[in-house]
Amino acid sequence: MRTILFGAGGQLGVDLARLCRKRGHSLLALRRSQLDITDEPATRQRIARHNPDCVINAAAYNQVDQAESDAETAMRVNALAVRNMAFACAEAGAVLVHYSTDYVFSGEKGSPYTETDAPAPQSVYGVSKLAGETFAQAHCPAHYVLRVAGVFGPPGRHTRRGNFAEFVLRKCAQGASLRIVDDQFATPTFGPALAARTLDLIERKIPFGLYHLAGGEPVSWFDFARKIVRLAHCSADLEPIDRTHYQAQAHRPRCAALSNARVEAAGIAKMPSLDAAIAEYLRSRKRERPVRR
Repeated sequence: MRTILFGAGGQLGVDLARLCRKRGHSLLALRRSQLDITDEPATRQRIARHNPDCVINAAAYNQVDQAESDAETAMRVNALAVRNMAFACAEAGAVLVHYSTDYVFSGEKGSPYTETDAPAPQSVYGVSKLAGETFAQAHCPAHYVLRVAGVFGPPGRHTRRGNFAEFVLRKCAQGASLRIVDDQFATPTFGPALAARTLDLIERKIPFGLYHLAGGEPVSWFDFARKIVRLAHCSADLEPIDRTHYQAQAHRPRCAALSNARVEAAGIAKMPSLDAAIAEYLRSRKRERPVRR
């Protein structure tokens, strides 16, 4: 299978590139330094020239707070660039895989969201990601739009943004206290498991469409941190706080847990439990080499 991967230098992109090669894909893996996805002619020309069977877009603008004052960049990367990819994939007859987020929801439902629930983003970031979903679905018939949440994987140790697990582990190593919100809930997603199930969707030719493919286990960010500390056998001063005490520019969903029922019904394996994912994260991060950007 001929595959183009955008965002190959990011946390998820590293896992996707490794697994694509392991599974025998003819892979063109492009980092941000090699191609700016907001450059429409360059992106469309690259897709047309490579003539891929599949394009995986793991690139995104995910600086949630900064997006509130930089809506233009968020929309260019998360929406308009996806529109251009969708047009190019449709012209090339390629499958488009695009990742979205739990932030397309308000977080006020009170139970895990399904694909049929109406989005209601509360931040610029959420709006930009929902726009990207819409463009992918509207302009490329052969698409997988995958909503995920709080991705964490071993390559995050070496990428610029890192992830929540690395933040907690770093603070533990520094002996710093941690004040973590205990009334916001999500379904943190283990990167290697997400990469594997993404390729399963493509290779098994699961029906195209919108799927939730997150961690599958709703947890507060405080409890997530507590699990990391416990499984890493490190000591930390953890303090649960109310979300009203977390000063941030962007509004976060209170409970944006995602249900994976639809993708599991299509034959994709369940995601690992959060404890199992964290344990594997801690084992595998020690083997990771720095990512060349």
